[in-house]
Amino acid sequence: MLRQAVILIGGLGTRLGERTRLIPKPMLDIGGRPFLDTLIDELVRYDVFEEILLLAGHKAEIVETHYAGASRGRARIVVSREAEPLGTAGALVHASGLLHDRFLLLNGDSLFDFNLLDLIAGATSGRVHMALRAGVEGDRYGRVVMDGDMVRAFVAPGAGSTGPVNAGVYVVDKSIVAGIAKLPASLEQDAFPGLAACGELRGTAYCGYFIDIGVPDDFARADRELREKLRRPAVFFDRDGVLNHDSGYTFEAHKLEWIEGAHAAVKAVNDAGYFAFVITNQSGVARGYYEEHHVVALHRWMADRMAEVGAHIDAFEYCPDHPDGTVARYCRTSDRRKPSPGMITDLAERFPVDLTRSMVIGDKPSDIEAAQAAGLPGHLFEGGNLEAFLKQRLNPADKV
Repeated sequence: MLRQAVILIGGLGTRLGERTRLIPKPMLDIGGRPFLDTLIDELVRYDVFEEILLLAGHKAEIVETHYAGASRGRARIVVSREAEPLGTAGALVHASGLLHDRFLLLNGDSLFDFNLLDLIAGATSGRVHMALRAGVEGDRYGRVVMDGDMVRAFVAPGAGSTGPVNAGVYVVDKSIVAGIAKLPASLEQDAFPGLAACGELRGTAYCGYFIDIGVPDDFARADRELREKLRRPAVFFDRDGVLNHDSGYTFEAHKLEWIEGAHAAVKAVNDAGYFAFVITNQSGVARGYYEEHHVVALHRWMADRMAEVGAHIDAFEYCPDHPDGTVARYCRTSDRRKPSPGMITDLAERFPVDLTRSMVIGDKPSDIEAAQAAGLPGHLFEGGNLEAFLKQRLNPADKV
């Protein structure tokens, strides 16, 4: 699993005119906050990246002031500053000492809402594997010519061009940096054509919301619609008995047994553009059987196992409290403990959840009661294959 995400934010942004004279393009407000904040939040919710490296150039001091030394979730943020414009490929050369052997690379002026972990899990060959946006209309973007998953050529923007569009998201092998001999240099113009010629450039096409803020019309469109476009329905999964077999107070990874189809079910939720949440009562903490750090460690292990197949949970919520607990600080009634809906409502406050299209999947009446208390449909899972159970209940328009 890749642990580093790198964002290119060094361009001058000249097509946006006066807006970018004093502010880097990715730092401009879109929907009431810096666009780069939104990109970083989208990375952080996957909970696999330990470092986010920002390759800054134009007005880099603004980026450094805002982010240097900060952390978001599991990831620390590092800023690499260019002294002069080096191009998208040159930025990688300049920061080569900071790059991991393999990393996720994103353009800082566009957002593509698809399952990033699917791209990462599928990038098993080629030195660069790019995400492509299928179905883009119009002549603004160049097109990519594919042969299976191999990128064969690039077609310049213009009337009549067809095919998927380079969406500016890549899994990159650091070895490509050694082939960039002359600076400044562009990935798209100087590096990718040579990689395509030798069969080292692969691609996978995805659907999903795509926006590039590089021209005034699309900048204005993103400002109008981005916040609502990132509002998603959610599937709230109970844990024991739904994702893993309920063997009684599970807290050790080596004793956890996955439910058949659990990983695939979570990935189906991710691929359909939903949030995936876990809401689990953990009264074993209140009863003194294990501690909270055991719960957190198990959830980290579960997340890493799911990431291997391109699946992720956006947030693991648990309630350690129980009114009959033997550990004093947890011996209490909590509105987060199911059948109360507190974990659901807390998540809906922290994330832009569309509750009108969300659902709960549980294996106990308390799960269904919590769903009803939150105004959501609850589906009782009584065993079998979780993926099959889940796919029957996803909105057909969202199925992938």
